Amino acid sequence: MKVFVLALTLALAAPEFTAGKTYVYKYEALLMGGLPEEGLARAGLKIKSKVSISALSGDTFMLKLAEPELLQYSGIWPKDAFVPASKLTAVLTDQLLTPIKFEYANGVVSKVFAPIGVSATILNVFRGILNIFQLNIKKTQNVYELQEAGAQGVCKTYYVISEDTKAERIHLTKTKDLDNCQERIIKDIGLAYTMKCPECAARGKALKAASTFNYIMKPADQGALILEATTTELIQFSPFNILNGAAQMEAKQSLNFVEVRNTPEVPIRAEYVHRGSLQYEFGTELLQMPVQLMRITNAEAQIREVLTHLVTFNVAKVHEDAPLKFIELVQLLRVASFNSLETLWAEFKNRPEQRHWFVNAIPATGTHVALRFIKEKFLAGELTVAEASKALISSVHMVTADMEAIKLAEGLAFNLKVQSNPVLREIVMLGYGTMIAKFCTENSTYPAELMRPIHEFAVKAVAAGDINNIIVALKVLGNAGHPASLKPIMKLLPGFGSAAAALPLRVQIDAVLALRNIAKKEPKMIQDVILQLFMDKAAHPELRMVAALVLFETKLPMGLVTAVADSVMKEENLQVASFVYSYMKSMTRSTSPDFVPVAAACNVAVKILSPKLARLSYRFSRAFYFDAYYNPWMMGAAASAFYINDAATVLPKAIVAKTRTYLAGAYADVLEFGVRTEGIQEALLKDVAENADRLTKMKQVMKALAEWRAHPTSKPLASVYVKFFGQEIAFANIDKALVDQITELASGPAIRELGKKALDALLAGITWHYAEPFMVAEVRRIIPTTAGLPVELSFYTAAVATAAVEIQASVSPPLPDNFHAFQLLQSDVNMKAAITPSIAMHTYAVMGVNTALIQALLMSRAKVHTIVPAKMEARFDMNKGNFKLQFLPVQAVDKLVSGVYVSSFVTK
Repeated sequence: MKVFVLALTLALAAPEFTAGKTYVYKYEALLMGGLPEEGLARAGLKIKSKVSISALSGDTFMLKLAEPELLQYSGIWPKDAFVPASKLTAVLTDQLLTPIKFEYANGVVSKVFAPIGVSATILNVFRGILNIFQLNIKKTQNVYELQEAGAQGVCKTYYVISEDTKAERIHLTKTKDLDNCQERIIKDIGLAYTMKCPECAARGKALKAASTFNYIMKPADQGALILEATTTELIQFSPFNILNGAAQMEAKQSLNFVEVRNTPEVPIRAEYVHRGSLQYEFGTELLQMPVQLMRITNAEAQIREVLTHLVTFNVAKVHEDAPLKFIELVQLLRVASFNSLETLWAEFKNRPEQRHWFVNAIPATGTHVALRFIKEKFLAGELTVAEASKALISSVHMVTADMEAIKLAEGLAFNLKVQSNPVLREIVMLGYGTMIAKFCTENSTYPAELMRPIHEFAVKAVAAGDINNIIVALKVLGNAGHPASLKPIMKLLPGFGSAAAALPLRVQIDAVLALRNIAKKEPKMIQDVILQLFMDKAAHPELRMVAALVLFETKLPMGLVTAVADSVMKEENLQVASFVYSYMKSMTRSTSPDFVPVAAACNVAVKILSPKLARLSYRFSRAFYFDAYYNPWMMGAAASAFYINDAATVLPKAIVAKTRTYLAGAYADVLEFGVRTEGIQEALLKDVAENADRLTKMKQVMKALAEWRAHPTSKPLASVYVKFFGQEIAFANIDKALVDQITELASGPAIRELGKKALDALLAGITWHYAEPFMVAEVRRIIPTTAGLPVELSFYTAAVATAAVEIQASVSPPLPDNFHAFQLLQSDVNMKAAITPSIAMHTYAVMGVNTALIQALLMSRAKVHTIVPAKMEARFDMNKGNFKLQFLPVQAVDKLVSGVYVSSFVTK
């Protein structure tokens, strides 16, 4: 045994290439995607070539391909065969025949060099070949593991080495666990609002990948010679659980030694630049949508053609292929340059139909170019406030958050024109925080410098005592969720900062809620702060209950749950005690994997608290939580609701409701809304007699409202906010300024003039149509394979809704030219309407290779087309108090709903 180990130790060495010689191999790579069963359709691609490697100088070598050939597969496996992709081979031959250079020492590939003319896609194919030669051989061990760098990242790799002494061959096997990586090369798009659920993934996998490399090597005078190498990689994916069946993508490579030539390859005359390392480089596949396979020859001309189609065929009712055409438009705009967008805008801005589709499609491109375009056009006055608001809301959630996009959002947020418009200011400021949050999710490092403008804005607002700006700053900080914002927020909390004493309760509550997204990144840090606030008996009860809400969202460990329970046992305020106890009791029934430890801890705490608090009535503050999780499908949902009461008020002080979904090892807080009835009770309801009749109550409320408006320091009546995927998208404070603005608008001459024009239009008859496209979802995960080509898992949903409306009104007796609104109350009004709403929606699920040059895809497509025409007639006789509404029969209805589901395999 000792002799065998000694012999193996002497023989082990990394592959070497002798100067002055050329090593020739036969290479073949195959990628095949589909379902694992035979007799089903699959799509695939095969690359064949000869590979030559020769030393140039020192540790620098040249890799050259000869006789490259690409073949494609689209048929029934394994009955059908690969067919030559002659056109694709001809397009890529020049790049494939261009040699590249690389640095190689002790079995490790370091730098890669190539001319500028070699695209990132083709260079990745070369990286796939070089990946075979990446061998970290330890001379003193024949079984070992390490984190090894490769084309797909730095992943855990296992080596097993043996020797065939009779044949004088070394057999080496290495396997890579691609789910266990220090640094995994992967790109997610559209998943910024989801959070990983490790506890869910521990119960089942939705995506799993591994690769195996087998080598036969021959000892040589210097190092070793690879005679044969084969690799197999398997990627399995199911949105539920791969144990119940999954689509798969298989990548195979084979490298067979042919000969050694005694003459080196002659380098070509070209300028070689450093193009990174062995690791995969993302290129144009980030812009390439796999749904619509199209050849882009002239983007501007094709955009005009698609826009004309959308405008022409979506008038009376939506065209059933309108969503696909809209996706095509987005793809064309995505690859168009900024100058092209400028040219197209100059052409379409004065054509309302084309302008509408163009402005709606720009945000869906998801690039910072879209944000720049919207910013420049709004500041130049070429976009209306309504158009800019709508486009910016879409852009915030669709644009990829890179540094360029963040700088654009920052410049827009603090622009005077935006700041002067309350609606746009709210949209852009909240969006700025959302953009930072997305950047932090998509990048491992997120500098505190990103938050500097908002921190400075908050400091100025606090110094000036500007409550509205402080609230805006807190909501932006809450959206961003950056850990660097913890200290600025703490300064506004009682017990942590001196400024908190001068701030109203609603600001302190917003400061606590701003910690929720930070808690998702740094839960222990937030637990320390929030627990102190909850334990502070001097703090306002409502603030302490909100602190408890945030505290339990951090997934408290057993020790902290017990500490909270002990505090509640001694709690004198029954509102606080009831809220925490009901929350704990609800949590005991949780089945979500991430809350199982919390549920167990709460079960113990509830047994401690039940004797004291189990019989509290519903007039005390309460928390409700319910969830359901189905392990075989890795799917679940949760809902929670909270109401915070006060013994002195009839209405709850605050109501919050939230929903969460679990899918494929991740979760997302889909929707949340909250209402605080801050001043309604005090301002409007305190003097209203309970036993008075309805008219008297209305008069008392109107009188109270007038008194409230006249008071110079009136509290806001209420506030409301809405969150979507954990990001606040809108909020409103119903305060004195807002009520005054609404009153002035409602009683001003403009509203009367507008009403008269609307009535004149109704009497003359209105024919109106409207179309609205939506990119509902674009979720993508791009994973490089060992062969150098990327595998994409993606989900798309696009919809187009249209409505055609015809309205005709008549009034008896006819109204004079200068009529008063009161005369309508003494007239008989008859109104007929024909409405034809329609919607077309396409959903695509895609798995396969997707680049601008090469595509081999498994695609499932679902289409829904709905048309629901309606005719109605309404008659109002205000003088006699009669009202009649009837629905009339609709003629020539072809279909109400149609649906199609298709699975296909495509190669290009």
